[in-house]
Amino acid sequence: MTAKVTACDLPKGSLLHPRRAPGDFLDCYRVASHTPARAAAEIATAFPGWARALLTLRNIIVRPFGLSTEGPEAGDKLGIFPVEAETPQEVIAGFDDTHLDFRISVLQDQGHVYMATWVHRNNLLGRLYLATILPFHILIIRDALRRVARA
Repeated sequence: MTAKVTACDLPKGSLLHPRRAPGDFLDCYRVASHTPARAAAEIATAFPGWARALLTLRNIIVRPFGLSTEGPEAGDKLGIFPVEAETPQEVIAGFDDTHLDFRISVLQDQGHVYMATWVHRNNLLGRLYLATILPFHILIIRDALRRVARA
């Protein structure tokens, strides 16, 4: 049986809320799961082959524009995303780039795992980039939460 992933509001206690400003992008999805936040984040960022292929294509396309393809150096990373904050209930990872600043949140709350993405677009390239990748972003997030539910 396939886990039901639903779009939802970001829980009020999330560490992402203070970042949000008018005009910023924020989406959130959830799935029923008791997987701890850090374990869920590790599962979510262990992309399957099709998602890794999309990311490889993305890296080839954005390299000439000077966008990051590996993320900044950090002692603690989830995939290419440096971990910015971690509590027992939530992990926040991401970084600022020239075109946009973004963070992902993986939050465990009352039998659900939530994945949210916050994006602040810094310029026209950031707006175009987000509009281009959004359909793929949604597929990747939904797949990640299904994998978390199966774990």
